[in-house]
Amino acid sequence: MQLIIICKNKSSTASNADNLLRFALSSEPVASIIFNELRTNSQLNGDTGLMVAVPEEWHVKSCVTLPKIEHYDNDIALSHDLLQSMKRERWLTISNGRFLTQINRELLDKILRDIKADVVAANVSPELLSGQEKVLINSKGKLIGFRRLYNDFAQPAVIPTDWPHYLFIKTDILNKLLVDETLPLSFTKLIDNCFSNSLTVRSFNIGGTVSDLGTEEGLLGFLATRPNLSAKNNHNSHNKYQQEVPDRNGVKISPSARLLGKVLFQQNLSIGPGAVIVGPTIIGNNVIIGKGVVIKASIVGPGVSVPPNCIVYNRVLINGQQFQKKTKQAKNNCTPAITDSLATNKNFRVNNFRTWPRFSYAGSFKRIADIVAALIVLILFAPVFPIITLVIKLTSPGPVFFKDARQGLRGKVFKCLKFRTMLVGADKIQDKLRILNQADGPQFKMMDDPRLSTIGRFLRDTYIDEVPQFLNVLIGQMSIVGPRPSPESENTLCPFWRDARLSVRPGITGLWQVHRTRQPMRDFQEWIHYDTKYVRDLSLRMDLWICWLTTKKLIKNFVSQF
Repeated sequence: MQLIIICKNKSSTASNADNLLRFALSSEPVASIIFNELRTNSQLNGDTGLMVAVPEEWHVKSCVTLPKIEHYDNDIALSHDLLQSMKRERWLTISNGRFLTQINRELLDKILRDIKADVVAANVSPELLSGQEKVLINSKGKLIGFRRLYNDFAQPAVIPTDWPHYLFIKTDILNKLLVDETLPLSFTKLIDNCFSNSLTVRSFNIGGTVSDLGTEEGLLGFLATRPNLSAKNNHNSHNKYQQEVPDRNGVKISPSARLLGKVLFQQNLSIGPGAVIVGPTIIGNNVIIGKGVVIKASIVGPGVSVPPNCIVYNRVLINGQQFQKKTKQAKNNCTPAITDSLATNKNFRVNNFRTWPRFSYAGSFKRIADIVAALIVLILFAPVFPIITLVIKLTSPGPVFFKDARQGLRGKVFKCLKFRTMLVGADKIQDKLRILNQADGPQFKMMDDPRLSTIGRFLRDTYIDEVPQFLNVLIGQMSIVGPRPSPESENTLCPFWRDARLSVRPGITGLWQVHRTRQPMRDFQEWIHYDTKYVRDLSLRMDLWICWLTTKKLIKNFVSQF
């Protein structure tokens, strides 16, 4: 069960016509679009029931999209039937209707499944989205390092002082928080009730995007990110250039006016000659748009008259007085609004991974070549696999394969396969041996590594230990040629370099492997140089050249063992 609470904006009074949230929820077709999104968000945790509580004086009406509206004066009354229906759910989900969010629901479900609390507060933070950078600083303010989130993340937080984006209350303790079947509208009072009843309260932040409907930027940003705007209410819609629109429901559009993209409007609309309206744009009832007006990515409220020859760009116009105030100018009585909410909205996911055209070598043909090559190698080595398996089992106790977590394409973690060449528990001994590390940078290497098993040294020197990685290639986790597969602990130390190398699948061999000089204090620099060079110059010719050099090196190393 989910309850959505629309709280009054503390910065404005109920009679203030400039209250964007009140306008958005009271005006069609904006209200239907928002309520449709609220219904979609209400599916959190499998919740099926939905009720929206709004201030009494806002006069928000039920619609087809959202039939259950509860008006409140002070506290929020919950009907007996509603309380009975809540008992079928584990959690009552209360969300702050001022904010529309998008979050990783699998991550949220996991947190709520494992958390030990009666009441849980959750705020959505874009900084915890996958692809974000986090700078780690110690208590003295000194830089420790960087961390890049390759998956949406959640972290504990202090209990907020006002309504969070989401509040989860276990339904079996709900009666302890209600007074005469009413829920306190004050969040502070609600939390005080929790503590007075010895209930456990927890709070966390979770990665996601947030649109604040109480701001012009947030409202426009929310609508702009939904290219297929739809409102289940009586309105007209145009998706392309219109030469002439007949008079329908009081809609009069001049033959010389243009409507481009998704434009939603209702009844009693007049659009003058030469006007241009570019979507996504929403226009309410009884609107008059003058001659030569240009409107783009905006919302025009009911009853607004737009004077001739004005530019309206990324604006929410609630009434004529607001419009005149914002567009008054000495020369032509209009001021273009040029703030682009799409460019400044921080809620959009951004990454620096390189991409290639789908029908190019890097985009598709490289993957086909990988599959063919992996199948050939695995078939050729199939008779040898049982022999290697037997030798490993006879010479060293433990599993045949070593599976290590590495980051692949775009940071996706996978298990990199190798024939086990070290003693069991070798990874735990590495920290003790790090003082003897002969490689600079985050990687670890020793010429005479004491952790190697009897057969392990031979398998490593001949590179036979890496043959199982062709299974990783076959299932799409690796490539024949590419950057060295490395763990997250190494990648997070190199923020300027990792996005380039994670733009492609890691390889069994690569440019660094065939060109490295192993000179002291240069290995890490060469690693960065050759990985970024490979991604920058990736081509079939380069891959064939690397495969040829690798083959020569393999043959030379194998012969030198005898």
